[in-house]
Amino acid sequence: MTDGPSQPHTDTVTASPPRTRTRAPQPTGAWADGDRTPLNANEAFKQEDDGLNVRQRIIEEYSRDGFTSITDEDLRGRMRWWGLYTQRKPGIDGGRTAALDPSELDDEYFMLRIRSDGGQLSGEQLRTIAEVSTQFARDTADVTDRQNIQLHWIRVEDVPEIWERLEAVRLMTTEACGDTPRVILGSPVAGIAADEIIDGTPALEAIRDRWIGDPEFSNLPRKFKTAISGHPSLDIAHEANDISFVGVVHPEHGPGFDVWVGGGLSTNPIFAQRLGAWVPLEEVPEVWKGVVSIFRDHGYRRLRNKARLKFLLADWGPERFRRVLEEEYLGRPLVDGPPPAHPADRRRDHVGVHKQKDGRVWVGVAPVAGRVSGTVLGRLADLATEHGSGRVRLTAQQKLLVLDVDPASVDQLVAGLAEIGLSADPSEFRRGVLACTGIEFCKLAIVETKATARRTVEELERRLPGFDAPFTLHVNGCPNSCARFQVADVGLKGIVMSDEQGHDVEGFQVHVGGAIGVDAQLARKTRQLRVTSAELPDYVERLATRYLDQRDEGESFALWARRVPEEELR
Repeated sequence: MTDGPSQPHTDTVTASPPRTRTRAPQPTGAWADGDRTPLNANEAFKQEDDGLNVRQRIIEEYSRDGFTSITDEDLRGRMRWWGLYTQRKPGIDGGRTAALDPSELDDEYFMLRIRSDGGQLSGEQLRTIAEVSTQFARDTADVTDRQNIQLHWIRVEDVPEIWERLEAVRLMTTEACGDTPRVILGSPVAGIAADEIIDGTPALEAIRDRWIGDPEFSNLPRKFKTAISGHPSLDIAHEANDISFVGVVHPEHGPGFDVWVGGGLSTNPIFAQRLGAWVPLEEVPEVWKGVVSIFRDHGYRRLRNKARLKFLLADWGPERFRRVLEEEYLGRPLVDGPPPAHPADRRRDHVGVHKQKDGRVWVGVAPVAGRVSGTVLGRLADLATEHGSGRVRLTAQQKLLVLDVDPASVDQLVAGLAEIGLSADPSEFRRGVLACTGIEFCKLAIVETKATARRTVEELERRLPGFDAPFTLHVNGCPNSCARFQVADVGLKGIVMSDEQGHDVEGFQVHVGGAIGVDAQLARKTRQLRVTSAELPDYVERLATRYLDQRDEGESFALWARRVPEEELR
């Protein structure tokens, strides 16, 4: 008997599931996780020595022994805690910005940033800044959109004397830069505007006096930006700050502040979000301390480009953030409150002549993109003292206000300001332009900004003298958005590009239709929207003219730019 055909093997073998490697999540570097091992060079030098401690070395060693005696960690790290950045060595083009080692970009001079929290300056303080500028900074001075004044060409040998002069009039450079609580933005018309909801100055001063320069908050994951305003115009760009307190009226509790957290632009623009909480004036410092403490403890310290508060808030959401703030840092719930009302006027800069609540007036003027000089600031101090109380304010739009002016002196003051290049009735282009420092001094920049802004404004004034609508043009020298280019009608990000002949030239990627306030939205951008620096006046003129021809009644440039086909924006 022969064997039959072999039967198929019927035993089943179950394949093992593919092995999936479960990687442990990478540490964020957050102190709240219990491990303070520094995960990058910045965290290492901060842990080795607090940035505030470099002050004594500057006074006792570096100012005596000169630039070459400064250690790398102090030069490109801790000196920022006292408002000092090395400026860009002249002659290095923008195409080499990212290719060179920082030591190759450093000039042996510094930018010095002077804090003026709330933009508040007395005549004596302004005159002191002017004297420092003319004696130690080659007559340079820029008003920033953070309500600071920046000087250039500062030698380390002169820093101790500069500090003595500034501190003698109650000015400081403490934590003007670095991974710290930077200057506190405040309404430039706080305490004087007739339509003010609430004056936030007491809270601003309490925060500054208690915690600026305190080691409790001198080692944050990165910079921390604060803004406080009780003015209905929303004049502090609250959408772009780590924390903002915005004036509102609670239906039961009266005037106070709505809390916004986690805003920031730069290479990852994110608008701040409301926590839905109403805070009375006297509790603002405590809530501020709670929020900055969350950032210190839970903020991401592993990667510098993820170390801002906005990334933590994006992961947590406002509900969890508020819960942690209330339960772990305040020990009590916050009161729910209303959002701010939309302002009737889109403008936030306070330019022009305006009545104060005491019967006097303020006069707001527009330097082109914040560029002034020590000589101009000295003359401004004289005019402010001659025609007012001497008080001057800086705005978050690079503008200047002279306060407490007798109405009978307005014409004389306005004429005097015009003589030094400060117009109280500027064109829309002059009024709406912002520009960062640019390649002239900044080591991160790719293109020139201040002179480009001036040239473009002057050309537009000549070509379109009757242009009659608010128009913002923000000129930025790199992707970091110091001039808030993503929220301008026309925002310009500096790039190196090829011209028609194939040569590398300075240019800009164009962002169009951005806005904050009523129509808050990030601007449109496409790869096709690029323009060389030389062609910029022609390009903006073309856009502005099309807008005038095509706008609907009452339509802003930003709304027009969002609705038209891209071809209209080229």
